[in-house]
Amino acid sequence: MKELTFKNGDKMPIIGLGTWKSDPGDVYNAVLEAIKVGYRHIDCAPIYGNEKEVGDALQKAFSDGLVKREELWITSKLWNSNHRKEQVKPGIQKTLSDLQLDYLDLYLMHWPVALTEGTGFPDGPDKFLSLDEVPISETWSGLEDVAHQGLAKHIGISNFTVKKIGELLKTASHQPEMNQVELHPFLQQRNLLDYCKSEGILMTAYSPLGSADRPARARKENEPKLMEHETIVGIAKKHDCTPAQVLISWAVHRDTAVIPKSVNPGRIKQNLDSAQVTLDSEEMQQIAGIDKGYRFVDGGLWAMEGSPYSMASLWDE
Repeated sequence: MKELTFKNGDKMPIIGLGTWKSDPGDVYNAVLEAIKVGYRHIDCAPIYGNEKEVGDALQKAFSDGLVKREELWITSKLWNSNHRKEQVKPGIQKTLSDLQLDYLDLYLMHWPVALTEGTGFPDGPDKFLSLDEVPISETWSGLEDVAHQGLAKHIGISNFTVKKIGELLKTASHQPEMNQVELHPFLQQRNLLDYCKSEGILMTAYSPLGSADRPARARKENEPKLMEHETIVGIAKKHDCTPAQVLISWAVHRDTAVIPKSVNPGRIKQNLDSAQVTLDSEEMQQIAGIDKGYRFVDGGLWAMEGSPYSMASLWDE
C-alpha cells in the first residue's frame, strides 16, 4: 500500500475507509471488515454521529488481535461549534472518549465556518458566528495546543482554499499538515493541489466517487453522475475493474490520500484493491479532460439567508 509521509517521518496509508453517511448499526461491521481485509486508515468526525460505534469496532479489533493501535491511522475533525480556543480541547477529548483512544493520528478543522456552541447543522442564521467573532487563527491556536499536549500527532484543515491557507500561514506557529477537500475528476482543483504541494501540505480527497448517497437536503437536481461518465466507464472496462476503482486509483496517482465510504463488504475490499489498478499517462490525461469544477458538497448550508457566510466567501471564487 502506497503511503503519504509527514515531515516527521510518520506514514499514512493512502487509501482509508470513510465513515461519513455510514449509519449506526452499519459502521461497526464496516470498520471491522475493513481492518480484516487490510485497511489501516479510518477517517472519522463527530458530526457523522457514529464515532462511538467506530470506537467499539476499534476496541473489538484490538481485543481480537486483528491490529494494534500503533498500526492504525485514525483521523477525526473539530466541529464548527467548538471553534473558540477554549472549546478545542473539550472537542477532541469528546472524540477520543467516543473512539476509546488516547490520541488521534490526525485532527482537522472541519470547516472554516464557526457556529454557536452545541449547534450541529444550523436551522437559522442565529446559529452562526462570523470569522470576525471567532477568527480561524484563534481556532488554529487551539489545535496547536492539543497537538503540543499529545492529543493529536498531526493537525490540519478541511475545506480550505488557497487564500484561506495563505492567511492562516501568516499567524500559524505550527503549519497545517493536511488539507482534506472534495476531489474527484469533476472537481480536480489543480491550483489548490499545486499550492498545497508547494507549501508541504498533504491532501486527502473526500467524496471521491461523487457522493451520490449523501442526504437529500444536500443534493441538487440533475447532478452529473461521475461513475457513469463515459471516460471513467471506458477506462474501467479496459482494466476489467469497476468505475469506482478507477476513481480511487486516479486519486492515488495524484499522491492524494483518498477515503471512499462503504458498508458493503465486497465494495470495501474492491476499494482497497484499487491500489492495484495502474493508470497510464494517456488515461490520466483523458481524465484530466473531464474536469467540470463541479462541487457535489458545495457548502450551501453555510450560506443560508442571514448567515455571515456566502458561497463566494466560502470558496473564494
